[in-house]
Amino acid sequence: MSIRLRLTLLYSGILACTLVVFSVVLYVLVGRFTLHWQEQALAEEAAQILTQGEFRLTVIRTPQGKVAIPQTFVQTRDLSGQVVSRSINLGNYELPLSDKGLAALTSGEANGWLEIVRTDNGRLLIYSRPVVANGQTVGILQVARSLADLDRTLTTLRQYLVVGTVVSTITAFFVGWVLAGASLRPINRITQTAREIGQARDFSRRVEYEGPNDEIGALVTTLNEMLTELQAAYQQVEQALVAQRRFVADASHELRTPLTTLRGNVELLQREPPLPPEEQRAILQDVAAEIDRMIRLVRELLTLARADAGLRPRWEPVQLGPLLEDAVRQAQLLRPRPVVRAMGTRDAVVRADRDLLRQVLLILLDNALKYTPEDGTVEAQVVVENGRAGIAVRDTGVGIDPAILPHIFDRFFRGDAARRGDGTGLGLAIAKSLVDAMRGEIRVVSKPGEGSTFTVLLPLETSVPDDERAESRLVAADRTVP
Repeated sequence: MSIRLRLTLLYSGILACTLVVFSVVLYVLVGRFTLHWQEQALAEEAAQILTQGEFRLTVIRTPQGKVAIPQTFVQTRDLSGQVVSRSINLGNYELPLSDKGLAALTSGEANGWLEIVRTDNGRLLIYSRPVVANGQTVGILQVARSLADLDRTLTTLRQYLVVGTVVSTITAFFVGWVLAGASLRPINRITQTAREIGQARDFSRRVEYEGPNDEIGALVTTLNEMLTELQAAYQQVEQALVAQRRFVADASHELRTPLTTLRGNVELLQREPPLPPEEQRAILQDVAAEIDRMIRLVRELLTLARADAGLRPRWEPVQLGPLLEDAVRQAQLLRPRPVVRAMGTRDAVVRADRDLLRQVLLILLDNALKYTPEDGTVEAQVVVENGRAGIAVRDTGVGIDPAILPHIFDRFFRGDAARRGDGTGLGLAIAKSLVDAMRGEIRVVSKPGEGSTFTVLLPLETSVPDDERAESRLVAADRTVP
């Protein structure tokens, strides 16, 4: 069942119930008011007969001297209940009086008694009251009127109310159907547009709406905002899938090369007759180098996989000065030339993961040492700017071509021939993933032939007291690690 039909039925049902209740109340009030008016009329007519007319138990005359008016029936009884006289229009009919009414009237407990009886010609309203003479009750006067006119009026009123209720309900149903359709028409358009967007997967399309800013307007606004989020998420998923496919292809290629080399070397070692010992030693050295390369590649791939899976850093206050000195010393042990200078006149404490930050610094330092001539210089320095702190690594190496600068953080990207070296192309990608995991920023400035500067910035640690932070920033002089 559609919302349009449910709303129409609900509206029509409420209206029908309201009309039924109104009709019943009106019918009951009209019937009671008319009956009460008839009762008062009979009581007044009986009083008029007793006070103004010449009354005797054997003769009944109205004040005009006629025997009752046509629509009024008059009858008298003695104290025993026997009929003494009655008006001509009664004919042979005798107005009834119940035993309870007779006892109440003769004993003086009631000054009037009303009864409604059914006859062949319809209902009859009978008003009985005692006749008092010289302070004593001498008889009973009964005055009656037919309720046929009242019943016909109530029947007609009931028919009008029933017909009016039915017609009003049917009319309200069709009017409600039209109004519900007009109100829900924008929702139908929204549904159609959403269906078309889903079928075409065109999340750049928006739902058009020119009506007031009501509930439907709020719905359209929410849907458009959701489409904006879906578009961004869809683009991210597409980009992630493309990057994943490229990553898998590159990883396969990088692993295929050393495996092919290993297989060729093993086949050489298996040749008969055997190769000379000098050639075997050279082949084994080549095998060891390729194995080391594969181990390094697998380790870097695992690091990237951890970052992609949502790496959770172990947050702690990290003092950059000692960490920088330790990273410079470790990098210098791996590549003695050129010399790395740890420049510093300040220090800072950041909120980061000490091990992850050390790994980032080692990658940047190794990258700078790899592409800097032995007579060149590499400098590392603590920097503070705009509520963040970090380390800048500068070198005087070959620099980076501006055309490839935006891609240096891509996975397996090695740049131009001057910068390829023997790396896997994952170092800078790992560094960026780790910095992103620590909610930091890594950026690069480079000029071909002059060198590059990589800067890592992280949030300052706010839990460290100001005096301790100021003390930690004091460094005596430039530090040079031989």
